[in-house]
Amino acid sequence: MTDNNFTITNKTKNTLPSVSFALMKDVVLGKKYSLSLVFVGNKKSQELNNSYRGKNKPTNILSFPLDKTTGEIFINLSLAKKESPRFDRKPTNFVAFLFIHGLMHLKGMRHGSRMDRLEAKFQKQFGI
Repeated sequence: MTDNNFTITNKTKNTLPSVSFALMKDVVLGKKYSLSLVFVGNKKSQELNNSYRGKNKPTNILSFPLDKTTGEIFINLSLAKKESPRFDRKPTNFVAFLFIHGLMHLKGMRHGSRMDRLEAKFQKQFGI
């Protein structure tokens, strides 16, 4: 899926979940924000996590703000599916939950109560 300010790339063999990614992006970051969403597997997730965070293991999501109006999010689809029961969520719901989490980081937020409150607001808005 692609439009002028949003692209989705699937680098896995998995079918992508049916989630309103573009709408969420527009509501949280604005229509002018340019976002690339990439679905990757464990290997690429681990490479990125090791390179940018010094953690040599796969992770479920990584967010990279490139500037104030451009960013990238990488979601490890297989790990998200595997982890979803731990968070008492269905896989599609957990991917949407992760996406909102990544959007918060692109807004410049850090983990904490303020970020939690804003995440909860958007989760409620989108039925997540």
